[in-house]
Amino acid sequence: MSEEPESVPVSMARGVTPDSLLHTGGTSHPSAEDLVLASGRDLTPQNLEWAQRRLAREGRAAMEKQLP
Repeated sequence: MSEEPESVPVSMARGVTPDSLLHTGGTSHPSAEDLVLASGRDLTPQNLEWAQRRLAREGRAAMEKQLP
C-alpha cells in the first residue's frame, strides 16, 4: 500500500507552498516575498526587486492577480 505520511501534507511533499504561508487580506499588506512566492518564482534578489516594483505600482491588486 502506498500512502502519503499523515504528518506531511501532499502539497509540501510536491514542493508547493501551502496556503497558510501565503497571506493577504485586510489585516496586512502583502510583502515582496509574498508576491514572489505567490507567483511561483524563487526568492532571489532580482525577483524581490520585481515584486517591490510591482507592489509599488499596483498595490494589493498585484497579489490579487496572482491568487485565485
